[in-house]
Amino acid sequence: MLTFQLTPYADASWTLVGGAYTAADGASRVTPIDHPMVEHTAYTDGQRVLIVVREKMAGCVAAVPGVHGIGHAQFDERAATAANWPGDVVVISTAPNLPVTVTAGAARTTPLYLSASPASLHGSWDMADLKGFAGRLHAVEVARLLVFRPRYSTQTVFEGIHRLTERATAHFGGSLVISYPQPALHHDPRELADGADVLGAFVELLHEALDAHPWDAESTVFHLSGGFDSGCIGTTAAKRRPHKVRTAALLIDGPGRAQQERRRLGMRDTLPFADDDTTVDAARLLPLDPECTRVQGKLISPYEEPLFYPFSLLTRALAAKGATAVVTGLGGDELVALSQEEAPHLDLNRMPILPPWVGPAAATLLEYADVGTAPPAPINSMTLLALESTAPPLLRSGVWPIHPFAWPALVEFGEQLPYDWRDFKQLQRRLLESLGLGMEVVRPVHRESFAEIVERALTGSGVTLLERMLADGSPLFDDRLVDPDAVSAAVKRMQDGNYAEGDESKLLEVVHLDLATRAFLS
Repeated sequence: MLTFQLTPYADASWTLVGGAYTAADGASRVTPIDHPMVEHTAYTDGQRVLIVVREKMAGCVAAVPGVHGIGHAQFDERAATAANWPGDVVVISTAPNLPVTVTAGAARTTPLYLSASPASLHGSWDMADLKGFAGRLHAVEVARLLVFRPRYSTQTVFEGIHRLTERATAHFGGSLVISYPQPALHHDPRELADGADVLGAFVELLHEALDAHPWDAESTVFHLSGGFDSGCIGTTAAKRRPHKVRTAALLIDGPGRAQQERRRLGMRDTLPFADDDTTVDAARLLPLDPECTRVQGKLISPYEEPLFYPFSLLTRALAAKGATAVVTGLGGDELVALSQEEAPHLDLNRMPILPPWVGPAAATLLEYADVGTAPPAPINSMTLLALESTAPPLLRSGVWPIHPFAWPALVEFGEQLPYDWRDFKQLQRRLLESLGLGMEVVRPVHRESFAEIVERALTGSGVTLLERMLADGSPLFDDRLVDPDAVSAAVKRMQDGNYAEGDESKLLEVVHLDLATRAFLS
């Protein structure tokens, strides 16, 4: 949502010129993205400067752009409360004789990556802007990703590039120090009161989450995949704003494809959606396509959307139709997730079975996978990582993401629901059933996932990319994080038509990591 270069101990005089806040000596600059869902302002008491870049929220006093002079006491008050904004927010503080600080709010709709040079702190929502600071691979973080065990932390796959996590503060006075916040408190499931209207409360909170964002029907599109999460949000919005809710989706492949199309049609025919519906066929526009900018060597972070190519094409199609915001169903899984105690058979804390190509260094380092991770956040850390993965391709097209299931009140609601409302996504299923949607929508028979898309991508262009990796070499091999002999064996299996989804699908992460190392470390 912003980019910056901050030099500590520098001139305290700042101005807003050409959409950027700039210090008088030119050593510091803060540039918010230019988007109707983002606002910014700055304050100074003559010595200290506070710059606030944040997501616009409905019902809140809008920020007035510019640098505004205020008294010392008022400055202290605003500095103490600025990061408590209900939406995405970043707060920057500078003073002539103090290190600069950068603090993130709890609602991390967008990522913020940080790097330090000897004199300045650099930051951006787009990791590509920090390419020059990318050092060697961070072995523990790479190991986490290779076994699909991501952790929310300041660490990224590149030493020299850091993530500012929710409620964390970065301090820079010549070296970078990031301090984590106190752990957020969470709720346990509770028994329902007699006569409790769970679905009524759920719908009310969905309205609250949507109404908190000043979305305009003419420029906002709702992802409607046909699944439970986006389905609950989209149908709730359509019922409240008849014929105003535009929809979009990526279409899958495999046995669930026809079912997905029927479920989407069932929702759109039963509820009063707008006529406009945009789809991109991911079975035709596959990830790892040679036309994909990630495959072509562009600077795309390994954390960005796994289905980057079709997702980007859908986003660009929506932007071409005038969309400036997209509403997603991300966070719905975590909203009703079961705990380890409730689902001991899942053994959620067990170390996963390692894919055969995980190298000896990565296998050893997985013992430290939980070291340095951020404390519990108000929003589930897996949700936060998912939100950060979708934001960059959206922002590049001028589209702002809205995620109702990351609304704190909804998260608290989900945590307190009894087991039988969360198991098997009963909350979402019962809401859709209450709207008169058929059994195929509420209890589909076929799996709907992108597994077949991933298979086609890997057995097609993926084989070519893995063969290039084997021929040219990779830092993943050099650091013994990936075993080249096991990759070669996997390529041979896929060429022979032997694709095992449980193992081979995880090669997508190997490809993405290799593409990222080629782009960022070249």
